[in-house]
Amino acid sequence: MDGTLLDSEKLWDIAVRELAGELGREMTDEIRHALIGASGPNALRIMFEGLALDPTPEAIADAGHWLEARVTELFHGPIPWRPGAQDALDIVRSAGIPMALVTNTKRSLTEYALNTLSRDYFSATVCGDEVSHGKPAPDIYLRAAELLEVSPDRCAAIEDSPTGVLAAETAGCLVLCVPCEIPVPAGPGRTFRESLLGLAITDLHRLASHSSKRQGS
Repeated sequence: MDGTLLDSEKLWDIAVRELAGELGREMTDEIRHALIGASGPNALRIMFEGLALDPTPEAIADAGHWLEARVTELFHGPIPWRPGAQDALDIVRSAGIPMALVTNTKRSLTEYALNTLSRDYFSATVCGDEVSHGKPAPDIYLRAAELLEVSPDRCAAIEDSPTGVLAAETAGCLVLCVPCEIPVPAGPGRTFRESLLGLAITDLHRLASHSSKRQGS
């Protein structure tokens, strides 16, 4: 969702940098990049460690509440789409291919984003607070495949961050990488596009062929 379909990472950037200021620290680009794609608890842990703050349960909880309230404010109203994302959703839906929204963002915030995206596109939505472990663990993609009633190796995952790509790969999905805020390293079976502009169903079908060739099967 964030950085793949919606250009919402820029809104998260505002919130986490303001949170760092509230905590008496200055957010560096290195720490900010480490947060991209991380689940809420992992992101706060990374942030506290990077800012040399004591990650007590009370401090983490307070920071989490502050961050959720600020992101909620920023998510009110339309959120900008990533280039080509809405057309890509239309194309896949027209082809009769079921889609699941998979995001490390918690459900309460995802519901605001769905006001922009439209719930009608998705047969299922899975959020970071609805699985035991968020990305980069595979749980969230395994749950999405279960809800779609298909094997993960029959799923194409579209991801923008290294964290998300690792989660999809570990789950066994084919992966289309469309980097947004930070680069995604090349790897066996990874297919890259600069954006979702001009995406066609044939591009998704090619993922399986590309993955097989890269893995030597």
